[in-house]
Amino acid sequence: MDFDLPPENDPHRLQVRAWLDDHPDPTARQLVDAGYVVPHWPEPWGLGAEPMHQLIIDDEFRRAGVSMPSNAIGIGWAGPTILAAGTDEQRARYLPKLLTAEEIWCQLFSEPDAGSDLASLATRAVRDGDEYVVNGSKIWSSGAHYSELGILIARTDPDVPKHKGISYFICPMDLPGISMTPIVDMTTAHSFNQIFFDDVRIPADLLVGAEGDGWRLAKMTLSNERVSLSSAGSLWGLGPSAETLLDLVRLTGGTDDPLERQRLSALWCEAEVLRLNRLRTLSSRLAGRTPGAEASIQKAMADEHGQHVLETAKALTGAEGMLEGSGPAGQLTAAAGSGPTENNLGADQFPEVDPIWHFGYMFSPALTLGGGTFAIQRNIVAEMVLGLPRDINVEQGMTWSEARRR
Repeated sequence: MDFDLPPENDPHRLQVRAWLDDHPDPTARQLVDAGYVVPHWPEPWGLGAEPMHQLIIDDEFRRAGVSMPSNAIGIGWAGPTILAAGTDEQRARYLPKLLTAEEIWCQLFSEPDAGSDLASLATRAVRDGDEYVVNGSKIWSSGAHYSELGILIARTDPDVPKHKGISYFICPMDLPGISMTPIVDMTTAHSFNQIFFDDVRIPADLLVGAEGDGWRLAKMTLSNERVSLSSAGSLWGLGPSAETLLDLVRLTGGTDDPLERQRLSALWCEAEVLRLNRLRTLSSRLAGRTPGAEASIQKAMADEHGQHVLETAKALTGAEGMLEGSGPAGQLTAAAGSGPTENNLGADQFPEVDPIWHFGYMFSPALTLGGGTFAIQRNIVAEMVLGLPRDINVEQGMTWSEARRR
């Protein structure tokens, strides 16, 4: 692994610093016009930045305390797909407001009976003149209740293999026939939804790419070529981390309990392994190699690590940890010296929910399920790293090792 950021006098650094000097409190539009929201995109949207240039931009903006527009599904998923496969009209209409977060997007992929096996989706889109008539249901759609637009995949041809008959659409969320039911999780937050399509008519010009090419585009959506230095917190890259928890323990005088010390040491070791694996992934990108199973390894470890951090935070509060709203949230800012986005995720996004540590603890069971379950990540590692077969019929009485030798 070879990973070093360019020196302080690197031309790219100086260029970013000069821009920040001229724009100390930039608007979303200024950030977009400068190409800094998606620097890895080609001009005029981005800068065509190579991985190292992206890392410099990320580093300098983090130092300056400047945040990018918040529109995770739009910027991270919908945007790259529309850029790559959309028409000129679609790019001109949707990308500008997507990048500034003037229009928020949601994802309409998973279904009640098609989660891990997404290609088994049953939502139908039938061509009727200049429109597609959509019927079906989607679930786990984060933020759909306040989103203006969604990315939708639906089956347009049921008579071909399941991966071949799927198409990809831009879906305005105010179309007649769309309804939704809130899914309130045990944090008491309404973040997810189930969406119902009842003869919803989507204009044919909102089809992205060719009819039947939706599976390839869905996979494109799930891959984002941006690289970042930002360290992952314990809630899918947001919220508190092992570092902030350890800082808090130090601030409050540490602990003499040997079991607590062992638990905190284990968290630090997990965080360090994750940091090194992240640098390994970045090194692959900087060397021009496509990362392989490292991403699945990272996710499998990071999700469980997030659960461990939040469980430990609750445990350190003793019996009080059983109470709603308990946890070290009140002292987190002083301990970590971080900003409100990092410390008050629950309060910022869901005002009705208790602060971050309690919110995070209640939400943490979802970490190993969302975005690709822990079992799927381990299957990928088993196939790509260990060389195990995708499937195997083990005869009765035969051990796994014996089956492998056959």
